[in-house]
Amino acid sequence: MDDTTQKILIKFGFKFGRNGAHSSRTIMLKEIQALFSSTQATATIEQYQSEVIEYNCLNKSTANTRKLTFRHLKDLYALDDAQPLFRVLRQLWEIEPDAQAILALQLAYARDPLFRMSSDCILSHKPGEQIHREEIEEILKKDDPERFSPASLKSFAQNINSSWTQAGFLKGKGRKIRQIPTISAINVIFALFQGHLHGLSGERLFNSPWMKILNTPVARLQELASAASYRGLIDYKQSGGVIDVRFNDFLKPDEQLLLQELHQEVSKET
Repeated sequence: MDDTTQKILIKFGFKFGRNGAHSSRTIMLKEIQALFSSTQATATIEQYQSEVIEYNCLNKSTANTRKLTFRHLKDLYALDDAQPLFRVLRQLWEIEPDAQAILALQLAYARDPLFRMSSDCILSHKPGEQIHREEIEEILKKDDPERFSPASLKSFAQNINSSWTQAGFLKGKGRKIRQIPTISAINVIFALFQGHLHGLSGERLFNSPWMKILNTPVARLQELASAASYRGLIDYKQSGGVIDVRFNDFLKPDEQLLLQELHQEVSKET
């Protein structure tokens, strides 16, 4: 990925690098649900900040804890309407409450490089299999064994496993067991949009990394995309083996121009 492509993706809401929010927190599902419940879908980042820090909508005990909580939520979710990933998640959030946990994970996955490292391990396990914390630790230290202390590795792995548990991919407290969560049409819409922002189209949208974390057969994903289209949430057509997916005003005109620029950069790379 060249610098221009990465800069555009960052403007869209994706994050890169080596560190992530899971070095300190999980996806904080209860907190983000509570924050969204106390704010309008059109809230600004300043309003989210006020709700957390000034009005203490999350019931944190100290001012410092409120500030840290807001910082971590901003790191995970952006909370900025200027970033399409967050704006579209916020638009989709209330449509199907049962989809919220996986929606939160989908955005955290796009914004936390540490968390992204764990997906292959988690998804490779079959339902009913146990996932050991040490498996995640091995992944985190694979490329740089001396980067993290044993205590940090343990903490990071626990946070990561907790996030997958909150989203329904694992169950259990100490002993984590793989399970299959229920995927919604809303989750499929968001995964399609993530792929779209990476310059993908047609059938490739159903084979993107963003779609793979839903861990669902392609035929079922396409059924859910069709259902979303029927509800007017996206425009999905499949005919003669050709797939066309379009989004209903998800991007502003200046963002559409950025996406066109990204397409040009992707074409150069390929």
